[in-house]
Amino acid sequence: MKTLNSIRLGGVDVLPLIEGGKGISVSTGISSGHWAAAGGVGTFSAVNADSYDDDGRLVEQIYRGRTRRERHEELIDYAIKGGIQQARQAHEISGGEGRIHANILWEMGGAERVISGVLEGAKGLVHGLTCGAGMPYRLSEIAARFGVHYYPIVSSARAFNALWKRAYSKAAHLLGGVVYEDPWLAGGHNGLSNSEDPQKPEPPFPRVKALRDLMRTFGLGETPIIMAGGVWWLSEWEDWIDNPELGPIAFQFGTRPLLTRESPIGEGWKQKLLKLKFGDVFLNPFSPTGFFSSAVNNGFLKELRARNDRQVAYATEPVGELTAEYGVGPRNRIVYLTPPDLERVRAWEAEGYTEAMRTPDGTLIFVTPEKSLEIVDDQIACMGCLSQCRFSNWSEKTEDHSTGKKADPRSFCIQKTLQTISHRPNDPDALERNLMFSGHNAFRFATDPFYANGFIPTVKQLVERILTGK
Repeated sequence: MKTLNSIRLGGVDVLPLIEGGKGISVSTGISSGHWAAAGGVGTFSAVNADSYDDDGRLVEQIYRGRTRRERHEELIDYAIKGGIQQARQAHEISGGEGRIHANILWEMGGAERVISGVLEGAKGLVHGLTCGAGMPYRLSEIAARFGVHYYPIVSSARAFNALWKRAYSKAAHLLGGVVYEDPWLAGGHNGLSNSEDPQKPEPPFPRVKALRDLMRTFGLGETPIIMAGGVWWLSEWEDWIDNPELGPIAFQFGTRPLLTRESPIGEGWKQKLLKLKFGDVFLNPFSPTGFFSSAVNNGFLKELRARNDRQVAYATEPVGELTAEYGVGPRNRIVYLTPPDLERVRAWEAEGYTEAMRTPDGTLIFVTPEKSLEIVDDQIACMGCLSQCRFSNWSEKTEDHSTGKKADPRSFCIQKTLQTISHRPNDPDALERNLMFSGHNAFRFATDPFYANGFIPTVKQLVERILTGK
């Protein structure tokens, strides 16, 4: 394989190997610090990061506020304290080697306040901001305020064009790189547009080439592009390295760093990764963010898929084919279904799915009484972890903190499930019944000789292995 040379990123020379930022309590100061110490760019997640007391014990995030707004303020306080501690830990472990980046989701609740608080409390310890899950126009403004480089995550040249023209051109000197995240192969939330088919993946080279061509028109020919999503062996990407069509390229690894000794996920989670098969990662539309996301197809996603399949259209008055009467709720309020749908509903009821829940789209879904209570309890307990949530109808952008739509029972509380799986990682039931984000290449753990006989490397060993092309 071609020699992988250092790259200029954020004003310093580093290995063009970036650790991808991964959600709540999965990319931490420990994992990112070790990645930076190996000479690359470590990335900790500043999304509701964990914090610890003076004795090093995890601070449980308990919400005592009576209203959503009060709980939202508690969430922001937890997130800032946790992000500061993760930054300090990463800095100490890295020993000044490599670079440390903080990753945020633009659509997370209080995103600007959280990252501003983290950067203020950890001055000089964070070298860059990566941000996706939305259109982070104000990312450059925040970076300029604190004098750090920024790395927007995009999935198309069109998205970067909009960001550049609206905001980034005003802070071009701090644009450290642009992350191209493959919307079909990356883990977590994906940037699929309405014009793209989730079932028809497109090859990344033409899309990245289009991004580079656009960047050159803005004078950004030497600004690195970071390829994220689907990267496993660098030998498979050899034609990208030192390719004049693409210019400076770095590679981001999100899934492979999960399976290291320094990775904070538990042994049970790591063992599950070692056994995944092709197709076990599912691109799904259920996230409360409204984005597609990629996660392991476990019992959690299977239940959501079944919940959405048990769905029928209804009307409050008979119209067209909606003529069959059906009583909803404890008051048995009459709505109208099609006769064939009424037969399907009776069959679901016979299987125990007796609770009808209304959706914002004029449909009913059918769940068990236990699941109905769980959904309602989760909606009531909302703490505003997203800027807008389709599951609970929370919005931080309106005076009444509501999206103006009905809460959608076809989705789920993302804060609850990610906190549960990250803090009960060895509990088989927790692993099966919660959202487990993953890139689509995770099945390769089971076939890559590097992981033979259940071998789990250190971060240093993983980086050294990646540099060989394998």
